[in-house]
Amino acid sequence: MAMDFLLTTYSGFREYPNPNWSIVMQAPEKNLAFDLVRVTESAALSAARWLGKGDKEAGDGAAVDAMRLSFNSLGLDGVVIIGEGEKDKAPMLYNGEQVGDGDGPAVDVAVDPVEGTRLLANGRPNAISVIGVCRKGCMYNPGPSFYMQKIVVGREARNVIDIDAPVKDNLGHIAKALGKDINDLVVFVLDKPRHAKLIGDIRSAGARIQLHTDGDVAGALMVADPRSDVDVMMGTGGTPEGVIAACAIKGVGGQMLCRLDPQSYVEKENIERAGVDMREILSVESIIRADDAFFAATGISGGDFLRGVQYTGSGAITHSLAIRAKTGTFRYIESHHNWDRLMQFSAVQYD
Repeated sequence: MAMDFLLTTYSGFREYPNPNWSIVMQAPEKNLAFDLVRVTESAALSAARWLGKGDKEAGDGAAVDAMRLSFNSLGLDGVVIIGEGEKDKAPMLYNGEQVGDGDGPAVDVAVDPVEGTRLLANGRPNAISVIGVCRKGCMYNPGPSFYMQKIVVGREARNVIDIDAPVKDNLGHIAKALGKDINDLVVFVLDKPRHAKLIGDIRSAGARIQLHTDGDVAGALMVADPRSDVDVMMGTGGTPEGVIAACAIKGVGGQMLCRLDPQSYVEKENIERAGVDMREILSVESIIRADDAFFAATGISGGDFLRGVQYTGSGAITHSLAIRAKTGTFRYIESHHNWDRLMQFSAVQYD
């Protein structure tokens, strides 16, 4: 019986039968994560000029301007679902803003041009520029929620966590999944007054702790990074940051369980008015509801997993991370930027 040749397109993929006609294979598609790295590099190069100068608004504003210019050169039709700035009253890529040139795949976008504005202003480690992208209509929109409770683990422990379980039980299950003792584990926790009991429970269980003043996207990435000492992240952090991090955690096959956790009466009232169920337990799968998701991050200040921008006089060196969820590919990228050539065509002035 004659077999018709199949050639279709979907989200940038081209499908064709393999030679034995038994399964349908997919030709490689363009990896948007590489384009997104160009955007986070642009933001990081601009923001890093403000390292340690005590002006977080100026550093954030420089990153936003550079990110917007770079984004709009990309061949995609993007809408910002998770913008930046409302919580901090800083300049923003606002929710609902169109990004890209409009000629390309339709995507939802989550951005934070500077995750860790205080870290940048004070010259502290782990300020990064981050972007998460997925197919249009597939990214969770947290509405007026600013904070959520989170527990984040890597691939090996993705099926053993329970956001409602006691801390000791979760740590015991995670340790067993990783083939470790509880006292081998390292837990990332934001150093906030709201975490006093959590910190006490972790210490009572016997696990070790890394306390960080800011940067819970960075914390989630440390969990995902096989080079990192961090095994799990726990505690309440930013809701927008949780959505961004979910793109990365999905890509490496980890898990993040979350529940909205308003930190003020006004925030709680706004969430209720929006009709959002604060009891719902969210997972990576419900936050990013598509496999074709991408994540990119570039270090601004030096950090535990991404080095900061290094200016050389004639250019700069950046260190980035690119993740593609569909394949689970996790790439580290070191880029060397030459001012003489870059400034001949770049709309962003880096030097």
